[in-house]
Amino acid sequence: MNPGAAPTLEQARKQIERYGLEADPQAVLVAVRLMAAGARLDRASEVHFARSGLSTGRYRLLVDLEDSDGEKSPSQLAKSLGVSRATVTGLVVGLEREGLVARRASTEDGRGAVVVLTARGSRRLRGMAADHFARLEALVGGLAADERRLFLDLLERITQRIGALTAA
Repeated sequence: MNPGAAPTLEQARKQIERYGLEADPQAVLVAVRLMAAGARLDRASEVHFARSGLSTGRYRLLVDLEDSDGEKSPSQLAKSLGVSRATVTGLVVGLEREGLVARRASTEDGRGAVVVLTARGSRRLRGMAADHFARLEALVGGLAADERRLFLDLLERITQRIGALTAA
């Protein structure tokens, strides 16, 4: 079998049987293929954003700032991006080095700091927007509008259950 080939229903059945489990092979197959697709999408996203000198995380942080009127605290960024404060700090250091973001004291709390999207950061997002959105459209170009609506619904329902993988 091709090492990069998607798992099959027959493979899922054989594994379940091998371990003596009572599981739905189709459910297992859907989950395994979703995880494989997610990994491939992660790798493709990194290649895509590297064209603009960014990583997926750095891009997401810039967009989050842009969507928040250009500034947010590191803890707010960590929460909205679903990452740790340490991860945000690492992203901000790199973006700050390139002049895409800056840090300044918070006007609400002089002790705290906020991360601010710079004009250069805003220009970077604007400069990559046409290509980025065209590629996003191409990614799902094989789906009709009603299929995209259904996919969004299914994706939301699956996303709500991600905790099944991480629950103790």
